[in-house]
Amino acid sequence: MTRHKVIIDADPGVDDAAAILMALASPEIDVLGLSIVAGNVPLRDTVLNACKIVGLSGRDDVPVHAGATGPLVRDQVFGKYASIGAFDDGLVRAGDIGASSEHAVHFIVRSAREAAKAGDQITICAIGPMTNIALALIQHPDVASGIRQIVSMGGAFTALGHRTPWAEFNIYADPHAAEAVYRSGVPIVIMPLDMTFQALFTSEHFKQFRAGGEAGNALFNLFSTFDRSDIGRFGRPGGPIHDATTIAWLIRPDLFRGREAFVGVQVTGLTMGYTYADFYGKMDRPPNATVITEVDEAGFIALLIERVVRYGRNGFGKTAQGG
Repeated sequence: MTRHKVIIDADPGVDDAAAILMALASPEIDVLGLSIVAGNVPLRDTVLNACKIVGLSGRDDVPVHAGATGPLVRDQVFGKYASIGAFDDGLVRAGDIGASSEHAVHFIVRSAREAAKAGDQITICAIGPMTNIALALIQHPDVASGIRQIVSMGGAFTALGHRTPWAEFNIYADPHAAEAVYRSGVPIVIMPLDMTFQALFTSEHFKQFRAGGEAGNALFNLFSTFDRSDIGRFGRPGGPIHDATTIAWLIRPDLFRGREAFVGVQVTGLTMGYTYADFYGKMDRPPNATVITEVDEAGFIALLIERVVRYGRNGFGKTAQGG
C-alpha cells in the first residue's frame, strides 16, 4: 500500500471538512498537518473550523497552521456562506485543539525541505485558494524539489463557474496564486467542477454519515444545514462534495480518468479567475497539469461514506493514526 505524506491546504468550509475527515480516517494518507488560508470565510474562522474538525477526528497529533489572511493581489472575496463565519457549536462542537504558532507558509517550506533532504517528497492537497502554496514557491523556489505533486480542487472548463459565470471559487479568490502554482514546474492534478459535478450526494447519503460517530454526525449536520442541491443545474437531486475528490484520487486513482493539458488562469479584467485548458495543443505549450475529467460516481460516494463511518468504530481516535 502506497502511503502518501500529505499537507492539506484548506479554507474550511463544509467540503473541506469532509475532505479532512476522509484523509484522517485513511491509512493510505499520512497527514503531516493542515495549512489554513482565508477563503470560504475569514482566516480566524477557517482556522477555528479546522481545529474543530481535527478535534472531532481525535487526531491531536495533526497540527493546524494559520496562513495567509488574503489573496496575493486582488481584492478579497469570500464564499457563499461567508456570513455564517465559524461553524456553530450546535453543528460542530468546540474542542480543545488550538493552532500551531508556526505560520502555514513556513510549515510548507520546512516540510518540503525536510522531505527533499531525506530523499523523499510530499504531496499537497490544495482545497482552497492557493495563496499559501504560491507564497512558499515564490519566496523559496527550492522547495519545489520536495513536492511530489499538488492535487488541487479548482477550476472549471466546460462546466463554467459557480461563484461567477466564468470562475470556480478557489481560483477566483486568488487567481494570481493559482497561476503561480501552475507555472511552478511542480506536477499538478486538477479536480475541476466539470468532474466534481458528476458525483452528487443526496440526503440519503448524508444520513449514512451518521454511523460515523460524532465526526459523522457533524458532517450530517453541516450538509443538512447548507443545502448543495441545484436541480436546475444538475438535472437531478443531490449536490457535489468537491474537495473530497482530492483525497479519493490519492486513495483510489482507478475511480478517476484524466487528460494532460496546459492550464492557465485569467488574472485581469472582467473574467478574472477563468481557467483554460489546452487539451489539443493549440498553444504549442507543453502540458503542466493532469485535468481529471471523469469520476466513478458510485465508487467515490461509497469510498467517502466508508471512511466517514470508520469514526463510529470503537477505539478509532487519536491513537489510530488514520485507521
